[in-house]
Amino acid sequence: MSTTTTVETISKPNIGVFTNPDHKLWVEETAPNADELKQSQGKDLPEGWVTVAIKSTGICGSDVHFWRHGAIGPMIVEKNHILGHESAGVILATHPSVTHLNPGDRVAIEPGLICNSCEPCLTGRYNGCEKMQFLSTPPVDGLLRRYVNHPACWCHKIDDMSFENGALLEPLSVALAGMERSGVALGDCVLICGAGPIGLITLLCCQAAGACPIVITDVDAGRLQYAQKMCPRAKAYKVDTSLSAPDAAAEILKTSGGVKPAVALECTGVESSVANAIYSVKFGGKVFVIGVGKPDMVVPFMRLSTQEIDLRFQYRYSNTWPRAIRLVRDGVVDLGSLVTHRFGIEDAVRAFETAGDVKSGAIKVMIKSEDGGVE
Repeated sequence: MSTTTTVETISKPNIGVFTNPDHKLWVEETAPNADELKQSQGKDLPEGWVTVAIKSTGICGSDVHFWRHGAIGPMIVEKNHILGHESAGVILATHPSVTHLNPGDRVAIEPGLICNSCEPCLTGRYNGCEKMQFLSTPPVDGLLRRYVNHPACWCHKIDDMSFENGALLEPLSVALAGMERSGVALGDCVLICGAGPIGLITLLCCQAAGACPIVITDVDAGRLQYAQKMCPRAKAYKVDTSLSAPDAAAEILKTSGGVKPAVALECTGVESSVANAIYSVKFGGKVFVIGVGKPDMVVPFMRLSTQEIDLRFQYRYSNTWPRAIRLVRDGVVDLGSLVTHRFGIEDAVRAFETAGDVKSGAIKVMIKSEDGGVE
């Protein structure tokens, strides 16, 4: 039986970043209580659980959406709610049953808690767990805190990887799930719709996978410039929202040099962007929607039918963290340039305002939970 020890001093109260049904955003003390953590040193943890000192948390578009709109589909903010699900930190304490992690280990946190008994869980596709508790998705509180308790099996060791890169393993997992299920292959022409964080990470994955040519689209010229700095061989198309989907597809074809995409990875969830992707891919191509859109959407059915285009969708990810860690650790995917702004957790309101302001130029805003941060 292992002995529980702590290697860091819990010197500050545990605080979290909250929103509510009135769309307010604030920071206040929360559970687990810092004094109780110091006293228990892991003794009160459930079997198989650990205490983590969160170091870095990225703000996801869904966090901003829950704050501003109060819901994503059926997932509704109905009470005070803690945001955040892209986090990495340090193990503070472990339950004696945990043998593969020790205090001081650096970990990235996979934020979904599953039942391990339903069909999706038992067949390895646990992202479809019928009793999923996904941290930051109402009513389950998120990770934007100084300290959290979490199952050890969902805390992945990152060794000497930076905490920011550890936090970015979550959106990288989204992109990896899309890459795997869409079947992007070496030499495929790929269209990426959207140059937000998920689109940019998907771009890095397509580059690493040998896709060519790669076309990335967005309505924001600044984001497209950012994309081309990250991947110089990517071809950028600034979306003209006045064009019909067939006309936009014609412009995308010009941008690709006349090569029709075999796969479109749609990272916005916007109805018009999905239509542009459908009209862009070749006969027998695939349109894979990673982005989250409105509950109901109109799609060009006859185009899909007559061109035998596969339209597929994604919900989160499963079994991606070990692969994501290897890709970042070995430099195959370099996430370092994605973080544009940094804030301490006490300044989380300004961090969210920056993340939600298209004029700020923010790509990924990172919140430092213990040591503070600057832009």
